[in-house]
Amino acid sequence: MSASDDDKFLSPCELAAYLGVPLKTVRAWRHRKEDPPAIKLGKHIRYRKADVKRWLESRVDPRSVA
Repeated sequence: MSASDDDKFLSPCELAAYLGVPLKTVRAWRHRKEDPPAIKLGKHIRYRKADVKRWLESRVDPRSVA
């Protein structure tokens, strides 16, 4: 049984790489509570890829879409 790509979890570092932003930006978003929905596993933060995709869709600026 294999998980789909959307069921995979990303670490903050992997999220930064996926989005093409510095890790410092992901940490700033988390501090300001502007990051994608996250899951805390002990002391570790993880982001479900499906949640990240929904978060990105919610941030689309209609003025920037041709």
